[in-house]
Amino acid sequence: REFGNRRQMLHVISYSLSPFEQRALPHYFTKGIPNVLRRTQEPFLRIMPPFIAFYLIYTWGTQEFKRSKGKNPAAYENDR
Repeated sequence: REFGNRRQMLHVISYSLSPFEQRALPHYFTKGIPNVLRRTQEPFLRIMPPFIAFYLIYTWGTQEFKRSKGKNPAAYENDR
């Protein structure tokens, strides 16, 4: 069996493949999904520490802001 239909026109060779001879999603589940998982796991240790540090700083900052905006009840004990 010949690969596609070989056609020559003006010293240019072009190849075509019949839609009935090709597969729609070749190796999609066997190679595609594991490759996506591998590519997302590789940079995990490089990308996640800044996000974790930002989250910790953000939560600390919001807690500190709420604490600083609250009133100290001990400062108002003698007011009447």
